[in-house]
Amino acid sequence: MKNRFIMLCGMTALVVMPMAALHAADTPPEKPHSEQRTLTGLKPNIIVILTDDQGYGDLGRNGNKVIKTPNLDKMYDEGVHFEDFHVSPTCSPTRSSIMSGKHEFMNGVTHTIYERDRMSLKSTTIAQVLKSAGYSTGIFGKWHLGDEDEYQPDKRGFDEVFIHGGGGIGQTYPGTCGDAPGNTYFSPAIKHNGKFEKTKGYCTDVFFGQAMKWIETSSQGKQPFFTYIPTNAPHGPLQCPEEYIKMYAGKGDDQTARFYGMITNIDDNVGKLMTKLKELGIDNHTLVVFLNDNGGTGGGFNAGIRGKKGSAFNGGTRAMSLWRWPGMLKHAACDKLTAHLDFFPTFAELAGAKMPGDVAKKLDGFSLVPLLENPQAVWHDDRMLFTHVGRWNTGTAPQKNGACSVRWKQYLQCGRASLYDLKADPGEKIDIANQHKEVVEKLNKAYDAWWAEVLPCMENEQAYKTAPKENPFKVQYRKQFGEPALNKTLKK
Repeated sequence: MKNRFIMLCGMTALVVMPMAALHAADTPPEKPHSEQRTLTGLKPNIIVILTDDQGYGDLGRNGNKVIKTPNLDKMYDEGVHFEDFHVSPTCSPTRSSIMSGKHEFMNGVTHTIYERDRMSLKSTTIAQVLKSAGYSTGIFGKWHLGDEDEYQPDKRGFDEVFIHGGGGIGQTYPGTCGDAPGNTYFSPAIKHNGKFEKTKGYCTDVFFGQAMKWIETSSQGKQPFFTYIPTNAPHGPLQCPEEYIKMYAGKGDDQTARFYGMITNIDDNVGKLMTKLKELGIDNHTLVVFLNDNGGTGGGFNAGIRGKKGSAFNGGTRAMSLWRWPGMLKHAACDKLTAHLDFFPTFAELAGAKMPGDVAKKLDGFSLVPLLENPQAVWHDDRMLFTHVGRWNTGTAPQKNGACSVRWKQYLQCGRASLYDLKADPGEKIDIANQHKEVVEKLNKAYDAWWAEVLPCMENEQAYKTAPKENPFKVQYRKQFGEPALNKTLKK
């Protein structure tokens, strides 16, 4: 898909400049002159926190007057935040794009279940690229890109793996997508480097706690580390410790209290993580990135944006993107059109990684390093972002003209016909397609070319036909703990 960006907006190759590496035990480098690229090849520790179903409006700094997110608000104030940042409309798609730097359809991911959540084995992950640059890598939380052994994160570049199965703790769907049996958000069984462990505590606390243990160990070595913390919260079922629910008593219904409580619990863990980085003396050597995986689902406040999770409107894809690196990033807002697709080339450039040519050519994202250094820099101002919710019925042909949209400059075209000017009309209330037919035609032609390119890559569409009768996580769990297989249970 990179070819379409060459055609539409011009493409620059990843620049890898020789610079001294910045290890955990080093002191921050002196700041060079402003015209120089100061961040390329510095090899910071990288921590990515990805929440599940938290929306753009579920943050204090984004105008929510009810929710309590002091640590994320502080992170917002201490670094760079991208105001026109976008992800995919649902969870597996977003995860595959973060991992690969490619649109989810290029990874074969067109759904979140029915085998269509599996990231193509042909795709190279950012964890693999960072490992090639000397990083140790760890994931703590939700993978949701394939539960069969060959699709698991330990086969995709991660050294340390601490995850639940399927799309959520306790979730089960026909085929491969499902978690260990009987799991809930409290004391779940977690797969840790190939073996299940029965944990104690609330799931978000467990994931952050395990991540911080690994970070502490990793910080004692010479390698920089990449820590990926994709939480399953605040995705339903809305379960969280009672004290967090009580924080929102009288400020909405029970579901809102639980949803906000789950987010405040995440916020508390972000605060603990920041404290840990300071205690370890690696705060100035660590880039922390926070984002959510799709449009919001609960809480009721959407910052005036139209659409939520599962929508091709702006509210289905607009997300938070907070970047904190003390001593290296100043507080700034960036209004450039950016996306999760940009993480892969950004992290690669920061790490000084040399990507194989075939991998670099297939990237749909651009390095954010110029914007991290200068949020007002000239940067791919003619880019286009293509959104398709996917999720067409299993066994049917891919639906080209389903819930789709194209974003270009201030324009968002939805459903091939409607056009909105997000700068003048952020709530997408006024359809201006008849007044800008040339824009509609331009975006339709671009979408047609994009669809022709991604259609052959949808490799999982028929995989449901050969799916196993029992989820791999359940099979492994039963074998480890000596419980009978599902088919034997059914025969009794």
